[in-house]
Amino acid sequence: MDYIMECLTNKIRFCVFLYVVIILGACTTTPLQKEQTEIFLNKGISFIELRQYPNALRELLEAEKYNSRDQRIYYYMGMVYHAMDMKEKAVDSFQQAISLKDDYSEAHNYLGTLYSNEGLWDKAIAHFDQALANPLYQTPAVPLYNEGWAYYSKKDYAKAMDSYRRALQREPQTVLRPQIEKNIGLIYFYQSDMPNAIYHFNKSVELNPNLFDAHFFLGECYLKIKDKVNAKKAFQSVVNLAPQSSFGKKAKTYLQSLK
Repeated sequence: MDYIMECLTNKIRFCVFLYVVIILGACTTTPLQKEQTEIFLNKGISFIELRQYPNALRELLEAEKYNSRDQRIYYYMGMVYHAMDMKEKAVDSFQQAISLKDDYSEAHNYLGTLYSNEGLWDKAIAHFDQALANPLYQTPAVPLYNEGWAYYSKKDYAKAMDSYRRALQREPQTVLRPQIEKNIGLIYFYQSDMPNAIYHFNKSVELNPNLFDAHFFLGECYLKIKDKVNAKKAFQSVVNLAPQSSFGKKAKTYLQSLK
């Protein structure tokens, strides 16, 4: 009886060992598979840069065949699906990328952006926070800027301001600085703090003179403090930069009333 039990135990151990070997083998990527993955992935990225999204998707699907555990494939798939207006597939792809690499900041940020586009602010903020949780993430100003807009949209101006200030503290030279200055100006504007709003709108257009919406809000600030001369200048800038935009049309109306 003991002999039979020992044989059964050994057989079970062998089966478990064999199962583990098979599983590990299935999860192991060979050098050739890695090489093929990189080839198809890089071709997919090149097509994304060219905005040839169906071609990009074809290459990424080929890359997936060689290594379905490479989180980058699903990140770029998410970008492609988003560009092709396939929102559910985009969300699924970013979630797949995150399931393979929990601290994948870029994927968290992109997914948060998709949720923001749908007005799902709390879901968006959760992913922006997760993007920021990775201390190795090199562009923290991006999710902080996005998080600030989510809080602003929820009318939680204190948290929005905190996000924007943290963005500027962590990345003082971020390319998003003109937009951040503009959004800080918006917070002050809606809090009826015109001096601070004017300061930040001016800072925004100094950094990027082409931000016609910042010029527009600057004009409205000057109107509120009855500075018609500077209001005209700001509204004229809007008309010069974007005459056919909604801001340009409103600016024309303001200019006519200020004659």
